[in-house]
Amino acid sequence: MSEYVRFQHGKPPFDQNTFFGRLRHFLDVIDPSTLFVTEKRLQESLELLDCFKQGTLPPGATDAQLWQAQKIKQAIIHPDTGEKIPMPFRMSGFIPFGTPVVVGLLLPHQTLASTIFWQCLNQSHNACVNYCNRNASKPAPVSKFLEGYLGAVTSAVSIAVGLNVLVRRARRLGPTTRLLVQRFIPFPAVGFLSCSEGRDSSCPSTAWCASPPSPWPCRSPSASSHRCPRSV
Repeated sequence: MSEYVRFQHGKPPFDQNTFFGRLRHFLDVIDPSTLFVTEKRLQESLELLDCFKQGTLPPGATDAQLWQAQKIKQAIIHPDTGEKIPMPFRMSGFIPFGTPVVVGLLLPHQTLASTIFWQCLNQSHNACVNYCNRNASKPAPVSKFLEGYLGAVTSAVSIAVGLNVLVRRARRLGPTTRLLVQRFIPFPAVGFLSCSEGRDSSCPSTAWCASPPSPWPCRSPSASSHRCPRSV
């Protein structure tokens, strides 16, 4: 971390004007190592950042320590509510907790029941991530989230089951071709919903949103009162 620039509170540690800087920034956001931060380490990080804001940093505090403290705080604490985000629904937990679901979606020889189960589980995980990282500065009724969740589950299951039925009834497809096509059925079901949700998503936080604006679109759930400058 010695290559980090001078610490700036709320700003990314890497140059957001370059592709490599933006890449490193988002790798920081999804870094699963923050899942193992202890409560003691979290409190120490919060205290260090408070000392920085008050101008009372302890002797020997370095920029590297400040950047790490900010990374830990932004990975665990919701920027609007100040509460801890449950581990499975943090952005840093999206890969380790989401990967088993993706594997389940791509399992061969799926039955109707297993297709419905994995699609429901996938949408449930996405819904929880969206809710836990929501823009809490503007309260929304729970019914709105439930409506979106039920719509996503219904759409995903309908697309996946419908395509499975069509493939099984396709007489011109050989057994090998049919199996290959069935393996890719989860992609349109999940991809369609991702494209639909991408329209309404705002930048999750000032920590995740590149500053200044860059060509990268923001496609993560909202968790801040600040709209992403690239999504408007």
